[in-house]
Parts: sequence; structure tokens; C-alpha cells
Amino acid sequence: MSTDTQHLSPDAALELTRQWVDKIVIGLNLCPFAAPDQRAGRVRYALSEATSEEQAVADFLSELETIQQADETVVATTLLVFTHTAQDFHRYLDLLDQCQFALERAGLEGVFQLASFHPEYCFAGVDPDHISHWTNRSPLPMIHIIREGQMSRILARFKDAHQIPERNIARLEQMGREGLLGQWPELASYWPKSD
Repeated sequence: MSTDTQHLSPDAALELTRQWVDKIVIGLNLCPFAAPDQRAGRVRYALSEATSEEQAVADFLSELETIQQADETVVATTLLVFTHTAQDFHRYLDLLDQCQFALERAGLEGVFQLASFHPEYCFAGVDPDHISHWTNRSPLPMIHIIREGQMSRILARFKDAHQIPERNIARLEQMGREGLLGQWPELASYWPKSD
């Protein structure tokens, strides 16, 4: 699986991410909490064009500061998209670890949590071709910065929230790859069929 995101303009990269949220995350109800914030414009889409992991972590810290200073009714959550760094999934995991460490060093563990999405996302111990990985596959590498307080309030009102991951995998297994591509045909160019 390969992506060529380095030639996307910043606007195109962010638009592609918004389409993915609308068509896949919300369209398939993979995250039942996403639609209200998306409709209200409270999802912040930020771009890192960093060419080094050091700069990518600096961009992450800048976004962390932005969301920390913003009112939740204005910025509920942030998707930080990387167009140059972390294109390889293992390099992405290294970057994610560095960002988690930076979050902890900033004293914000328990205030914010990170969710991970990547075009080559693979759950450990699962066949690389299994469709379950697509619950966390996105057209570009990204880190989702989530407000823990907001998530706790949402989960308290949501029945059987712990079953969401299993439900999502079951939905994708039922759809299959072709069904998923039918939902958003543009995925084919980002996630070509494995040999």
C-alpha cells in the first residue's frame, strides 16, 4: 500500500481528510460521536508539512496548545494531518510515541488523549489483509487529539460504548472491501488491493 501525499496541496490534503471523516467515519457511523461536532464546525483540521520527526512533534505541541487554549464549544477536537513525515507505518508509530511522551511531559495526560490513524494501519497480531485495520485507516497519517473530559461525558450517555470497536469490525466484515470502496471510490487510489 502506498500513498503519494507529498504532492498534495495543503488545501487538498485537508479536504481529503474532511471527505474521509464525512464518508467513512460519519458515513459508516464508525464514531457515533463525530457527527455533531463535524456539523457544528468544532472539528479542527490542522496540517503538518514537517519533513523531520522533530518538527512534526513541534507541530503537535503547537496544536496541543491551540486546543488547550480554545473553548470546547469552538474546538472540540483536532485532527493533525502529516503530509511528509510518518508515511511509513512503523515510523508513524515512533512519531506517535514521541507525541504521547510530549503530551505527558506537558502535564496533559488525563486532559487529552491521542487516537491514531494511518493509511497502512495494522493491529498487532492480525492478518495484514484483514478488513478490521480499515477502522483506523485514513488517507493520510494523522493524530487525533481528544479532550478526555468531553469523551467521558459522551461515553457516560452512550449505551454499550465498549462494543463500538467490535461493532465497527463486524460492519466492515459484512461490507467487504468492495462495499467499503463503494461508499467512497476514491479510497481505491490510496488503498490499492493487496497482491
